[in-house]
Amino acid sequence: MSGETRRESNSTHDGALDPDLAELLGDSVTDDTPGEDVPDFTDLFEDVADVEELEEIPVSATTVTFRRPEKLEGPAKPYFNDADYYKRVLGGEGDISKRVHALLGAFLNAKDPQDRSLNRGKLIPAVWDLEGQISGKISSGLPLPKTLLLRYGVLLPTMLSGEQRDIVSRIIFDNNTDEPIFYVDEWLKEVAHGRVRMSAQDETKTAGKNSRQSMGAQLEKTRGKFDAQLSVVRNLVQEMSAHEQTLLDHVTQLSVHGSRDDIAPGLKEPYTEAQKSRFSEISTSLRRLSNISRDLSRNYTELEEVRSQLEDLKQKDEETDAPAVDNKVIVDEMNTIRQMAKLCVGRQGNHFPLFMKQYVRSSLMDIGTRENIINVLAEVEYLDPGLFLRTFKQQTNRIVPNIVLIPCYGELGICWEPFERFNRATSRGRLAVPMYPKDLKTAVIAALGDLRWQVAKERAQHYWMEEGLTGWYYQWFTERKMKGDVREAFILDYVLWITKESEGMQKMDRDARDVFWRYMPFPQEVKDKLKNRGFVYNELYKKDQNRAMSDGY
Repeated sequence: MSGETRRESNSTHDGALDPDLAELLGDSVTDDTPGEDVPDFTDLFEDVADVEELEEIPVSATTVTFRRPEKLEGPAKPYFNDADYYKRVLGGEGDISKRVHALLGAFLNAKDPQDRSLNRGKLIPAVWDLEGQISGKISSGLPLPKTLLLRYGVLLPTMLSGEQRDIVSRIIFDNNTDEPIFYVDEWLKEVAHGRVRMSAQDETKTAGKNSRQSMGAQLEKTRGKFDAQLSVVRNLVQEMSAHEQTLLDHVTQLSVHGSRDDIAPGLKEPYTEAQKSRFSEISTSLRRLSNISRDLSRNYTELEEVRSQLEDLKQKDEETDAPAVDNKVIVDEMNTIRQMAKLCVGRQGNHFPLFMKQYVRSSLMDIGTRENIINVLAEVEYLDPGLFLRTFKQQTNRIVPNIVLIPCYGELGICWEPFERFNRATSRGRLAVPMYPKDLKTAVIAALGDLRWQVAKERAQHYWMEEGLTGWYYQWFTERKMKGDVREAFILDYVLWITKESEGMQKMDRDARDVFWRYMPFPQEVKDKLKNRGFVYNELYKKDQNRAMSDGY
């Protein structure tokens, strides 16, 4: 869950990164260097008018697989042509904006490295406090510069190079992908409008719950039941349609006859042996359709009951005087995003929360934009087809988690929670991915590996050290007397599994590879290629065939 065994550092089994993984992560970021001056605005802290309201981002269910975006960038937008950009970011925020302004100026203009480091340490929490205060106003709309601070971490445009400003201005702003991937400002809006609940917190909940909180919990739990039951009904309807189509195909084939016009016009020949063989298949389809109809009727009844409960709760919720989501909830969610950023960065990483030219590569492909993330997700899902699949009531659904893109310099993405506590069957869960990592693909794969581990562990419950994917990996980990956290070891092995082992490069321990091959198999097409890439993969391929023959796999 959200607070369990969180990653604070990025270490491997013995304390040192695998050379191939280290190569993926790249070189360390450079030290801070001075050079930019902070503009001196006499009216900096007056309220800023002309708020530009942004459109809400719709969310809908994902399709069978990811649809790769047609474009990775759009036309350049005049974000940084505004001479008052910096003024608009800090305007109307009171004392915290004054503090950020003073610390930023001291940081950028410091000549002594020790003074610069000291001011940098003070600036980091001040910027987070500023973003927290700004986030509380997101329901009423924000000026575009404030939105860009939350979304990209851009406070002062001159902290970016001209090329980087051009790159940021060409990132596609709106969500045209129909996938649950959100920039920070978009995610806060989803929470503010009640479309997603706030992220689970590690802190102990207060003893007293008001009626609004209790109602919200009931509403969320019932909504989860409704979504799960609706998924079952949809799968039954799809199965019924498939059998009906099969039945129509059989009947169409049965209606095809040869003619005996040599005897008399209009005479048809009897059914052929091939056509007669369809009689039993038609009978099987009819029996299955009868069973589906019975199951569908029962599940519709259950769906109507849950829907009635959901409508009653919604009506009671609307009648409650308290607001659906107050500003404190949004600020708390922003604090959670701050914790996500810390976990992505790690204990020894670069925790600076602002976009700064020394830390970011000047290439759009290296930035965690929504479109770039989707392309990586598509690549990983191809190699791990079961990644987003979850089974409920013997029905398997593809559920893509909510992904929050955080403007930080983390190395690895994380899974904050695999699914929501009130809806383990069909809820999305949530991941956090850094926008400015050393290697974007590695960061995304790490988050997905974390998701894989947590879902498997929750599925096995208290048998997680004995059964399934986590059980077999844990046994290998303990038998080898490995050091460190087993979850971190799994995530780093997952990165190697996707990036190296899928290409036939043997970088994992033999027994760990066996566990991954068994419980997270590559698609058959990849397996067929790997069997010719060495003895190890050939033996794993033969084991698959033996299991299939014994019907024990």
